[in-house]
Amino acid sequence: MHTLSGCRAACLLLSIVVACVLGGCSTNPATGKSSLLYMSWAEERSLAAEAGPQFTDEYGGEVPDAATRAYVAEIGEKLTRVALEQAYADVPELDWDYTLLDSAVLNAFALPGGKVYLSRGLAEKLSNEAQLAGVMGHEVGHVMARHGNQRMSKQLGMNLILAGLAVGVGLSDSDSSIRQYGQYAVPALAVGGNVVMLSYGRDEELEADGLGIQYMVANGYDPKGQRQVMEVLGAASAGGSRPPEWLSTHPASETRINRINEMLQGEYAYTQGTSEYGLYPDRYKRRMLDRLAALPPATHGSESAMFDLDQPVLWCAHCAEDARLAAK
Repeated sequence: MHTLSGCRAACLLLSIVVACVLGGCSTNPATGKSSLLYMSWAEERSLAAEAGPQFTDEYGGEVPDAATRAYVAEIGEKLTRVALEQAYADVPELDWDYTLLDSAVLNAFALPGGKVYLSRGLAEKLSNEAQLAGVMGHEVGHVMARHGNQRMSKQLGMNLILAGLAVGVGLSDSDSSIRQYGQYAVPALAVGGNVVMLSYGRDEELEADGLGIQYMVANGYDPKGQRQVMEVLGAASAGGSRPPEWLSTHPASETRINRINEMLQGEYAYTQGTSEYGLYPDRYKRRMLDRLAALPPATHGSESAMFDLDQPVLWCAHCAEDARLAAK
């Protein structure tokens, strides 16, 4: 009798999960695909409005130079304009904001709802405007594809599934096969579920790379800039310890470089060897590097970084919490 009740309870919870999944799907504006989304656009905006100032404060505030801040905002706005024009579904007016943080940490990240952040440390490592557009385009891609929303929705679904299985095991007879095997299966599935969540993170990073290149090219940038960013991050990570790629939310730089090379040789081959798509190093030096060099040192360093994780580079902090949990 208990075994039947346990099975029914588990099945009931799993049915609820299925219903939630089917009810929470909507068209992804960046890709046109169906995505599992539990938060509305309004809720994303609210989250960004609440968390945005906290992130800015944590990373030392904004760079104390209005011209460089305006430069970052200018590039971000150009990329966002194209992203909205190319969207597969309507996107409501968001509170888009592009912040250059006074932090020496190499980082860039985005919050659901349109808040995009770039650290001074990463900006100082770049050498041309196309690279800046690559970083910003990648982050705009995360917002447009609603990756943060997707991650939270998938994690909620996984938690509900595990809860249903745990209930089924807990209510089963002590000598039943469900109890005997379930006490080992549920923890194993929990570990497996975390790996699945990390895999989604890696897929999202690669998708954001592709979206970033798409937005770059539409604005006349050479997509090689995106590959160069990966090379910068790879060099910064050299010699640092990192978890195996299958236990990381971010594909290794080599993986991303190879993927970008395939795109440059394939669908974006027409952008190579032509002056129509540029890198613009001189403009970047004048408007970013020279001005940053004239400022005092950054007020925020890696020692107190919110998402440092003892790794030299953590690009796209929206995945950082998952990486931290996986490292425990």
